[in-house]
Amino acid sequence: MNQFPMTPTRFKTIIEFHRFRHIAPPEHPLISVIDLGSLDRQKWDAAGSESLVFDFYSVALKHNFPAKAKYGQQTYDFDEGVMSFMAPGQVFGREPVPYSEFNPSGWLLLIHPDFLWNTTLTKTIKTYEFFGYAVHEALFLSEKEEATVMAIIDHIEHEYHSNIDKFSQDIIITQLELLLGYSQRYYHRQFLTRKIANHRILDCLESWLSNYYEGDSVAKNGLPTVQSVSDSLNISPHYLSDLLKVLTGQSTQQHIHNRLIEKAKEELSTTDLTVSEIAFRLGFEHSQSFSKMFKKRASFKSLRGLIF
Repeated sequence: MNQFPMTPTRFKTIIEFHRFRHIAPPEHPLISVIDLGSLDRQKWDAAGSESLVFDFYSVALKHNFPAKAKYGQQTYDFDEGVMSFMAPGQVFGREPVPYSEFNPSGWLLLIHPDFLWNTTLTKTIKTYEFFGYAVHEALFLSEKEEATVMAIIDHIEHEYHSNIDKFSQDIIITQLELLLGYSQRYYHRQFLTRKIANHRILDCLESWLSNYYEGDSVAKNGLPTVQSVSDSLNISPHYLSDLLKVLTGQSTQQHIHNRLIEKAKEELSTTDLTVSEIAFRLGFEHSQSFSKMFKKRASFKSLRGLIF
């Protein structure tokens, strides 16, 4: 069984990655559009198992890419026509596949943060949470959606291959903003159209929170965190929160607090425990913090007298 290297290979520049993949140097040192169909299949496969980390952003749309991809401790299959996003510093692993099965198509867009300097995307790119999603949370496009995305990429590629002038950066940035805006729309659509799978996630979340608060986990480990909840569901924190906002209008943190309030109401109504004792049982070191949380919850008015 192939194993991913323990120490990832880090690429500080796009030029370094081009050399690693035996690709001609990029036409711009801070941005690159790579046609996956033009890659040397034998050299790619000869690389064996890989663990990579970029110091730049990457956006990809892949077809016919039967490689095993790894994020964290789990391995996933790339399926037909998936779009994926990676922010600088994320670790990505890949297992090799037989040469006869490897015939990828699509494109890979690489953007160094320095390319975004002094543009509107410098700050706004960090608001696109899908750069923090895991590999198995890729975006699956319809044919119409893929045509829209490919048209934007064609514009970027055309500008990328043109002579660089003072307008080049602004034009490419405009197209990048358009690409990310459509990607955000399509992820929102994916949250809605995959109702069965997504509602199963919601059910699992509610079940996990119920078990956590009913048992002694709170006393032992304190309040659950967004990270601990997402880890239990095998979902990245950003993906889980974005999914919940679409399905319920609330973030993961709000779901955690809502379940906490329900448990506190139960304790206040059915036991003779003091507020301090209940606060401690629910993971609060200080009862003042416990009371402060409830002051923000209008739904708790009926029980205010029990606390204040």
